[in-house]
Amino acid sequence: MLLSDYGDERVEHKLSQKTAVANATYHGTTTVGLVCSDGVILATDTRVTAGGFIAHKRGKKLLQVDENMAVTISGGVADAQSVVDSLRYYARMYKVEKGILLPIKSAARITSNILYSSRYYPYIAIVLVGGVDNTGGSVYNVDFFGSVLKENVTSTGSGSPVALGVLEEGYEEGMSIAKALPLAANAIIAATHRNVATGDHFDIGIIDKSGFREVSEQDKDKLLAQFPGRS
Repeated sequence: MLLSDYGDERVEHKLSQKTAVANATYHGTTTVGLVCSDGVILATDTRVTAGGFIAHKRGKKLLQVDENMAVTISGGVADAQSVVDSLRYYARMYKVEKGILLPIKSAARITSNILYSSRYYPYIAIVLVGGVDNTGGSVYNVDFFGSVLKENVTSTGSGSPVALGVLEEGYEEGMSIAKALPLAANAIIAATHRNVATGDHFDIGIIDKSGFREVSEQDKDKLLAQFPGRS
């Protein structure tokens, strides 16, 4: 029986959703987010894949939104970039109108609304929204259909099972950025060794009361040196 025989477009919408989610599982990437006592760490690998083809070795999956906020992206590159562009617009407008930075919880809700509004033909994107505001540091995991989870430690992408294994073993609530930085790096590096869609290099961003900054290449080399068996 054809879908048209049901006379119900909702059936097509549901199938479209299921197909989108099933296809999304084939997108590569590993991203992680950690909440620390003095801020937030976001980290990603840099490999961009198209099926079994490595399309780019130094893709940017860690993106700054404002001085107090950044995101990681996984899924379809174009979809994820479009969502982030919209979030940047709302963050700028909020700062212009209110004279203050957009709270992280509000940014997560905006991201959720963008994704939920497209749920019938969804953006294939999972976004970690992390940053620091007057409530402290926080990380939110926002999925394809706009579901929001606030988490102290999280990971997305095809390499996330490996990364989460490393994170859950080493993460301690209330740990400092200095102590958590090698853990975040280790989680990404471990995923590059066990997931073919994750690899090449990694980016790490730190957000604290001073704002957002990326870890330099020199400091990333030092982090790699701490894990000689995985370099």
